[in-house]
Amino acid sequence: MRPDALVKAAVAALEDIKGRDIVVLDVRKMTSLFDRVVIVSADSTRQVRALSSHVQEKVKALGARIRGVEGERASDWVLVDLGPVIVHIMLPAVRKYYNLEELWTPPRARRRRASGAAS
Repeated sequence: MRPDALVKAAVAALEDIKGRDIVVLDVRKMTSLFDRVVIVSADSTRQVRALSSHVQEKVKALGARIRGVEGERASDWVLVDLGPVIVHIMLPAVRKYYNLEELWTPPRARRRRASGAAS
């Protein structure tokens, strides 16, 4: 399944269960391991699990393969590996602490934002 179709399906599934602050990052220029990173916040560990399950169901229904799921036991951060797309479902405090958006934003873009913000 194409990465764009996987992202579309994952985002739709996350929106169905009221995932918040959904961000999709194109990381093709940063790594060859995957193409896109989807990050979403959930209000509780129960919602983290529900979002993870719903993403998996939607993607499987489209014929795609789930390559792996990590973090379901603790459920404060669950990673769903869809191959070319990685979905991070996180509680807000965990998301803020690890700040994956900054990690997966190219350094050049961060510099532009910083200098543009100061202007």
